[in-house]
Amino acid sequence: MDDPSHKPGLLDRLSALLLREPEDREQLIELLHSAYERHLIDSDALSIIEGALAMSEMAVRDVMVPRAQMDMIDIEEAPETFIPFVLETAHSRFPVFEGERDKVLGILLAKDVLRYYTEDGFDVREMLRPAVFVPESKRLNMLLRDFRANRNHMAIVVDEYGGVAGLVTIEDVLEQIVGDIDDEYDYDEDEDNIVEERPGHYRCKAQTEIADFNEMLLADLPLDDVDTLGGLVVRALGRVPKRGEKVNVGGFQFQVLRADSRRIHTLLVQRVLSADDEVLPQ
Repeated sequence: MDDPSHKPGLLDRLSALLLREPEDREQLIELLHSAYERHLIDSDALSIIEGALAMSEMAVRDVMVPRAQMDMIDIEEAPETFIPFVLETAHSRFPVFEGERDKVLGILLAKDVLRYYTEDGFDVREMLRPAVFVPESKRLNMLLRDFRANRNHMAIVVDEYGGVAGLVTIEDVLEQIVGDIDDEYDYDEDEDNIVEERPGHYRCKAQTEIADFNEMLLADLPLDDVDTLGGLVVRALGRVPKRGEKVNVGGFQFQVLRADSRRIHTLLVQRVLSADDEVLPQ
């Protein structure tokens, strides 16, 4: 006999709601929205469930960083040459290639580069972690399962001919489920929209008002049509850019540091000599 004092939990209520056995994904989404309207689940839970459902239909090619935008290290470069590049890009992992970018030898962790300052006989080859290769067509849910099982955080994406097509990280996959993930290089909500990292280089939130940018940097970016730096970059490129893309507008170079499939989050901005607008070659 059921205990009359027992109160159904969230799973019990969801199970009861889903007993209607939806016949397709659209009906399932409708039931989930109905659950949200009945306060059985909150907006965050609804968003995560919808993200997980959408992710199961996406392939690696939909979220990967394209080959042209990959930050890679040439094994033949001297440490004193590539270490400033590691510091500037601020990634935690770098694919290392030899001869040509299609020949990836392994992955170099940024933290391992610190050994250059503490050890004699610094040898990059000995520090490389094995690279994981996945096809462009691999489903994201399968990739996430592999990441978890093998404890990998990055995979090199290859095309049908075996050439490097791009790279994908576990963060790229998780962001499709939970939305944007902040890391130690991202802004806190209370920080300023514009922060000078070093002379002439500014890390800016994409939501920064163009008028505020112009006032702070004595710039003359156009104020017509768009209001924010992110909107300005999207208009210049004609689409939402991927991480690493650059464009020159009004005497400034804008590099996308963080973005997802929907919007830009963070930009690295620096002055350039020419004021001509151009999309920079990758």
